[in-house]
Amino acid sequence: MAEKETKIAIDDNQQAAILFGTGDENFRYIQSICQADIFARGADVYIRGAEEDVNKAVDLLDSLLDFVANEAQLNINDINYVNNLLAKGDKAKHLEIVSGTIITTARGKNIKSKTLGQKKYIQAILRDDVVFGIGPAGTGKTYLAVVMAVRALRNKEAERIILVRPAVEAGEKLGFLPGDLIEKVNPYLRPLYDGLFDILGVDVTQRYMEKNIIEIAPLAYMRGRTLNDAFIILDEAQNTTPQQMKMFLTRLGFGSQAVITGDITQVDLPKDEYSGLIEIQKILGKVKGVSFEYLTKDDIVRHPLVQKIIDAYEVYETYEIAEKVNLPG
Repeated sequence: MAEKETKIAIDDNQQAAILFGTGDENFRYIQSICQADIFARGADVYIRGAEEDVNKAVDLLDSLLDFVANEAQLNINDINYVNNLLAKGDKAKHLEIVSGTIITTARGKNIKSKTLGQKKYIQAILRDDVVFGIGPAGTGKTYLAVVMAVRALRNKEAERIILVRPAVEAGEKLGFLPGDLIEKVNPYLRPLYDGLFDILGVDVTQRYMEKNIIEIAPLAYMRGRTLNDAFIILDEAQNTTPQQMKMFLTRLGFGSQAVITGDITQVDLPKDEYSGLIEIQKILGKVKGVSFEYLTKDDIVRHPLVQKIIDAYEVYETYEIAEKVNLPG
């Protein structure tokens, strides 16, 4: 195979410092994941090796510099994300992923997609009336659903937001819990509240709730309703039964949109119950106007350790299944 050597000159010293990282931590990690030899002289990066390996390293470094130019930061988790995108053939410019502020929070923070999976998820919500966001914890599926709901409210595309979550731990028998309806459901809707507080602020969120512009509802209380001109979010949908999922989806009225989020690897239903989120993929998979967007561990935007924890669980669970298959008798 032909040998090749090339140079990438980084003219911006600040960008070079971010790319290299504290104590050259990022640069050493880049060297460790590339097959080509990579070394630096000042702010110039030299790449030497087999032509294919050099081309891959150049693509990675170009993409990382694009990331740095847009985010003004870089860590090992970001490097892994960009590298995984390239390995899958997704050579998207980072600016294409983060382009366009979805909404500005009460504190002036601009909310944008952070990964290609998130970008596709947001585009699906803008396009279709029913969107399923399926993926592991930390991928932003619930938070982005809340962001898009607030956006629809601000743009007068919806008159109200309705937040729904199955209260599986209480078996949907909320009467056994103390307090009024809101107090009973609060523990199950906390992640949705956190998103609203972050985006709208506590005072605005509470005022909207008092006026029923934002409504909370346990899944069990949705039966018999028809919801018009609303943006409806069903969170933790992996904990719905097939009957509950059907009931929820048939509540959708004129001018309404629904986003259903869940993680099919974390079903808390009793063992004799089948998850409605798993079943619905088979039923609605080819229905026009319905989208299934699958976020993966590559879309995790929480602490870098979250991705490592998920990887560790996958290895452990695969080992456990193999052990059970090989058990005698």
